[in-house]
Amino acid sequence: MRAQKVKGTQDLLGRDMRAWQRMQQVAAEVFGPYGFEPVETPAIEQVDVFVHGIGQSTDVVRKEMFRVFAGANMETILSRGSEDGLKAGQRLALRPEGTAGVVRAVVENNLVPQGATPVKLYYAEAMFRGERPQKGRLRQFHQVGIEWLGAPDPAADAECIIMLMEFYKRLGFDLSKLRLLINSMGDPACRPAYRDQVRAFILEHADEMCDECRERAEVNPLRAFDCKNDHCREVMAAAPLMRDHLCDDCRDHYEQVKRYLDEAGIVYVEDPTLVRGLDYYTRTVFEVEAPGAGVGSIGGGGRYDGLVELEGGKPTPGVGFAVGFERAMLALEAFGGELAGAQEPCVYVANAGAELRDKVFTITQQLRRAGVRTEADYQHRSLKSQFKQADKLGASHIIVVGGDELAQGAVRLRDMQTHEERLVLLEDIVETVLGCVRG
Repeated sequence: MRAQKVKGTQDLLGRDMRAWQRMQQVAAEVFGPYGFEPVETPAIEQVDVFVHGIGQSTDVVRKEMFRVFAGANMETILSRGSEDGLKAGQRLALRPEGTAGVVRAVVENNLVPQGATPVKLYYAEAMFRGERPQKGRLRQFHQVGIEWLGAPDPAADAECIIMLMEFYKRLGFDLSKLRLLINSMGDPACRPAYRDQVRAFILEHADEMCDECRERAEVNPLRAFDCKNDHCREVMAAAPLMRDHLCDDCRDHYEQVKRYLDEAGIVYVEDPTLVRGLDYYTRTVFEVEAPGAGVGSIGGGGRYDGLVELEGGKPTPGVGFAVGFERAMLALEAFGGELAGAQEPCVYVANAGAELRDKVFTITQQLRRAGVRTEADYQHRSLKSQFKQADKLGASHIIVVGGDELAQGAVRLRDMQTHEERLVLLEDIVETVLGCVRG
């Protein structure tokens, strides 16, 4: 059988890989001035890192997380239908999102000791979820995200949102085509009572709701606001809203976030039904949509002031966001943009005879050391075939190394667009080529 990639995954080749590299470059450019440092956590963690952080009742943990059993007898696990008896180090999972792993790293490495300066980290990593593959939704996908631990001030929430929108702008988005949604989900002081009200509302309308929403009433009633069933959404439009049940502290925090956004000129829409999909969020939540692009949300985040405690650390506030690479790229393309950008010009060094190959080798090394993308023949082709290969590679210029020209201490430089040719002295070839490809 011919080897094939797993369904729901894709190879990042050529243009797609350049686009992913470009997103990482923009992340460094945008987040660096705010003091964020890069971090990379393992793609595999103990299951409890995600269960504690994301929440046992979430779809991610219940339905989508790839589980890995290390040093365990799979036949025994399958026959028992249970993981009972396995040690924590045997119960593993592939990373379904970035925040929980980063918080685990912060706790384990004591990056925010009591009274310390907040820590700011950003990542660009692959994530894994066992979802049904569709446009913009893969089983292995990529995200760029930030995490800011130790800052309770609403200015941190606002600055995260400002950074997020600047990030989209630097990627090439017209921000007028995006829609930023914001809301407050309250905190442990006010959300439990509100959660009970939503649960009661769902149960009162149980005969009108789908099976999944009836189940959510018991495990995570706020997720009913996110139901994809049109009728459920119509019913939930009359449900109680968190904004009407915020405690004074949460209301003041939310109002201050909005004042900062207004001052920064950030356009947003208040969506009182926005809840996000993970249990760790508190107070500010936000999401960015690309209406008309056909990919749904392309990023979002919020505050998670209780997550560090859940991961075994001391009470530490946190806020962050994540941007989906694949969805952002699709959305940008739908709007006529291009994330990858043009490939760097290529220069091809051809030889008019096999005996000249040593000189070709020398010239290619000189050009590459100067940062010029350079190709040559490694298959003993004829000069005509080398020209064809250069054309396929999209070479902007060809350097032809010929015996007659070398006798004059020169080579012939051909512009592939204008077809103009000229002799260039060997001692000037690097400087001349740099002038051609970089203007």
